[in-house]
Amino acid sequence: MFSGIVECIGFITAIILNDGCKQFTIQPEIPFDDLNIGDSVCVNGICLTVTHFTNTDFNVTVVPETLRVTNLDNLVINDPVNLERSLKLGQRLGGHYVQGHVDGVGEILSITPDHSSALLVKISLPKKLTNYLVNKGYITIDGMSITIIEAAEEWFTVTFIPHTQAVTVTNQYRVGHTVNLEADIVGKYIEKITRGAIHATTN
Repeated sequence: MFSGIVECIGFITAIILNDGCKQFTIQPEIPFDDLNIGDSVCVNGICLTVTHFTNTDFNVTVVPETLRVTNLDNLVINDPVNLERSLKLGQRLGGHYVQGHVDGVGEILSITPDHSSALLVKISLPKKLTNYLVNKGYITIDGMSITIIEAAEEWFTVTFIPHTQAVTVTNQYRVGHTVNLEADIVGKYIEKITRGAIHATTN
């Protein structure tokens, strides 16, 4: 489980293709000195397992299915990625509950300066996620817990404040860029419970 509060940016230092899988070596900007083999790290919003680590970097393996449904297959050496280690009991939850299970990929449709140095960003929305987005609700974008400004049928808007631009990969975003999206898990559970209640009352 993650919070969607990015700890730091990491950089891809090596990519090895092996039987359809890709092994990424990632170097965080700050020391991840408490990692163990098997730990989970959120990389651009995707929960991945640490398979090897040193004092300066760590490895994760991405399977073909994850490459198909996320933007990780587009990464090349030296690309930046958002990183967050899994939550520990007792930590503050500054964002929202993030699983690291990507629901779909969106495309940046527009980037507009919002008054001073904030950015208003419009992102396309896969149809299957429409029911889970509400105005002022949460969405995870490349591992970042972000508040939705406006949620429409085929798109939504968010604002990236200057701090977010400075410490995450948002400063790399351009129109046409693809981003990993994860809807708030709370909405998914509510939908399932509601469906069950409707089914029970109609049978």
